Amino acid sequence: MTVNLRAYWRFVIVTWQFLPLILAYARDRRRFLLFGRSRQVSPAQRRRRAASLLDSLLTLGPTFIKLGQLLSTRPDILPPEYIDEFTKLQDSVPPADWPDAKAVLEAELGAVDERFADFETDAISGASLGQVYFARVDGQPVAVKVRRPGVEDLVEADLRVIRWSLPILMYFVDEARSFSLETLADEFAKTIRQEMDYKREARMLVEIRENFAGYEGIRMPRVIDSHSTGRVLTMEYVKGTKISNVEELDSRNLDRSELAERLQRAYLKMIIDDGVFHADPHPGNLAVQDDGTLVFYDFGMSGYVDPFVQDRIVDFYAAVASQDIDAILDTLIEMGTLSPEADRQVMGDVMELAIADARGEDIEQYRVQQIVQQVEDTIYEFPLRLPSNLALVLRVATVVEGVCVTLDPDFDFIDVATGYLRSQGYIEEGVRDFVEERVTEVRDAAESVVRVPPKLEDALDRIEREDLHVRADIEDSDNLLDRLAARLILGMALATGGLSTAVLYSFSTVEATAVAGGATGVVIVLLYRSFRKRRGIRAQPQFTRQNLRERQDESEEAGALGFGDAVVGEGEISAVDRDDET
Repeated sequence: MTVNLRAYWRFVIVTWQFLPLILAYARDRRRFLLFGRSRQVSPAQRRRRAASLLDSLLTLGPTFIKLGQLLSTRPDILPPEYIDEFTKLQDSVPPADWPDAKAVLEAELGAVDERFADFETDAISGASLGQVYFARVDGQPVAVKVRRPGVEDLVEADLRVIRWSLPILMYFVDEARSFSLETLADEFAKTIRQEMDYKREARMLVEIRENFAGYEGIRMPRVIDSHSTGRVLTMEYVKGTKISNVEELDSRNLDRSELAERLQRAYLKMIIDDGVFHADPHPGNLAVQDDGTLVFYDFGMSGYVDPFVQDRIVDFYAAVASQDIDAILDTLIEMGTLSPEADRQVMGDVMELAIADARGEDIEQYRVQQIVQQVEDTIYEFPLRLPSNLALVLRVATVVEGVCVTLDPDFDFIDVATGYLRSQGYIEEGVRDFVEERVTEVRDAAESVVRVPPKLEDALDRIEREDLHVRADIEDSDNLLDRLAARLILGMALATGGLSTAVLYSFSTVEATAVAGGATGVVIVLLYRSFRKRRGIRAQPQFTRQNLRERQDESEEAGALGFGDAVVGEGEISAVDRDDET
């Protein structure tokens, strides 16, 4: 009952906070809310709206900050201007007062003085869902993560508000984005509840850590089971330099290209080999020790990959490695991310552009514009969507590539991935593959030699009997024939109406002439509108690696990506569980 009352009040607050933007989006569909044409929105207007929405999310607090962070990895839902703004979201908030945090800690573990040899009451990291303290257990330094007091009720109330708001949001989006919004809501509710369950986080950390046992160059903190519960998580305290601090890494003579490759291979192992993965690989959760060892923090956001998705990911990279666009599209359809009715020609061009960008190749601007124009023609039925079982995997792929490119601007994501799959035996290569391909080609050619002559003879016989029929299907994706027919009909109606109006003006009453003239005027308006260029949404190219390189020169120190990092020394961070960044 208390949660319901709080949810109703939060719904009023959220609606009031978002009301200006809701009205603006409604006017985009109908200029005067209830009637009128749609209106175009420029990139500058979208950026201003994104900044306003960002401020609203920050004002509304923990749940909506988390939602914004998740949205920042979903280009299937938001335009690039919003993605760019939401990457600035910082989940660093002042820690709760020590007496409140102490109450949670002692309710879970007992008296602090009895359970810990030393405990620093000033939090070294404060975030929306939890805060971290430095302590010692049996002389060993540890990081103690404590769930923020009262956050559970607030999150549950906000999740209800988000559910109640979905029907309103559906009004402003197309079918494909409606699908993505529904999966996002389900994914977000599941994810944020999992992040608040520290028992689950401990289990995931233990499982992933065991999968990397004996794996050189990778380290994950050890869980202190005796001091961990559902609301408190105590782990080994491990130092490291933040992975995005490239100046510090260079000063220690570490090979950043090798670090990027090792990071990518580690995530491929988690997703494809192990089926369980760390799903929050932002720079604040990754560090590098002096000897080059990669350290992973914060396993609150983590997940499993089912065997079907694992197999499809392998198929996808195999198709990318061989530049087989048809195989890529087939794999995307099997995974449910691409509609079977999609225009394969358009999507093939989009995939080629995406592969070139992922390889770090320079892309000619005219080529980008050409593909964008193709996308514009089908934007209302654009066939890409994101099933919930792939959402976290896509998030990982997107964020990991960003970290790798920060380490090495020329990093080839696809080359490393296909190299890993070959080394693990998922993709075969060499003489055997070449021979098998040539044998297949010869077999197909032999079958064609057998099949073609009878068909050719049958066709010639039908020509001789004058019994050959040819059927031609005209492809008219832009409905040109329909528009041409409509213009012809309107033109004839205009000619008839003009003649009728003239005759009535000469031989009949003013009233009859006015009726005929009015009808003719309507025809004139309709004919004029049929010649006007259609208005609508204009697709914009998504972020490319070239954009990223340009932005890196203008961006601030990578610390803007880390919220509440515990600074141990110059350029160092601790092994705290950061539940706070994207």
